[in-house]
Amino acid sequence: MVMTIRKLLLIFLCWSVYQEPMNPVAGRQNRPDIVAATRGGDNSLGMDGEADPVTASLEQALFWRNIYTEILAMEEAVLERIQQLMADQSPQARREVELTNVPVVVAQAERFRARLGFWESAYERLDGAVALATS
Repeated sequence: MVMTIRKLLLIFLCWSVYQEPMNPVAGRQNRPDIVAATRGGDNSLGMDGEADPVTASLEQALFWRNIYTEILAMEEAVLERIQQLMADQSPQARREVELTNVPVVVAQAERFRARLGFWESAYERLDGAVALATS
């Protein structure tokens, strides 16, 4: 069975949320796309289960640095692919993508870049402390 992109996106975006009539104000708070866009632009928000960079161990700092490096690489690849696809679009379609899709992906990439920076700093601080303690 071949699934269309639309069906896959609806599954990803919690199909059931879109099946019920929404209160315009309350609905925005519960829609996965709105929640993701808001979360994607907030550098202060870590991932579920993420340690605090201030109190983390060296192992935790390395783990989260690697996670954010991986996610940032994916976001950059997504943005590059969007740019490639836009090259073949009509000017109108390209402009809409520039106004809607691109800012969301850029905001997410910036969030992951900022979080990576937190973890790189934590790792360097902790690694330096370990080096001083062992010398």
